[in-house]
Amino acid sequence: MIRVLVADDQRVVREGLSMVLALMKDVEVVGAVADGAEAVTLARAVQPDVVLMDLRMPRCDGVEATSRLRTEAPQVKVIVLTTYSDDRSVLDAIRAGARGYLTKDASGEQIHEALRMVLDDHAVIDPAVQRHLIDAIAGAPAARVELRNGLTPRETEVLSLMARGLSNAEIATRLVVSEGTVKSHINHLFAKIGARDRAQAVVYAFRHGLDET
Repeated sequence: MIRVLVADDQRVVREGLSMVLALMKDVEVVGAVADGAEAVTLARAVQPDVVLMDLRMPRCDGVEATSRLRTEAPQVKVIVLTTYSDDRSVLDAIRAGARGYLTKDASGEQIHEALRMVLDDHAVIDPAVQRHLIDAIAGAPAARVELRNGLTPRETEVLSLMARGLSNAEIATRLVVSEGTVKSHINHLFAKIGARDRAQAVVYAFRHGLDET
């Protein structure tokens, strides 16, 4: 059973999401709140598996709430919900530790699949969000680190395949190695590029053009 907390300041969205989630046999809605501060407080109390987090909320927005959850409830995964696919705060949410990024017009099936994927430690980025995310990364003022950071050719290849959305099992099949070997490469490249999770590694890959190699 996937335990989900919904955070959105719009009541109709909050209740609508809760109703859609309640129809999923393997999903339990453990709470619905109107701002990020409430999301953090309730998440600490009920320990959901995933928080569906709106970006734009009063008092404490989705980026701040995601950052706080990273520290106060690190086992909780966050999927950001954006009204507009070009919302630049999505990049900030990635840096804060969010694992998934969906627009609010996502179907119930897409949301369900995203829940399962983030629990399996995959990054989930809506294609519409991804296009604007790449633009945001390309235009970010932050200094770029040297490409590869000591990555081996195989680690670079694994990172490139991750950025193109392949799972560990799919990468193992593509490279004709075991899934355990893939996981080992991923752990090593995380350490080298300073990524805390798969989503941040994908951002690094986008920033250095490794999604196209």
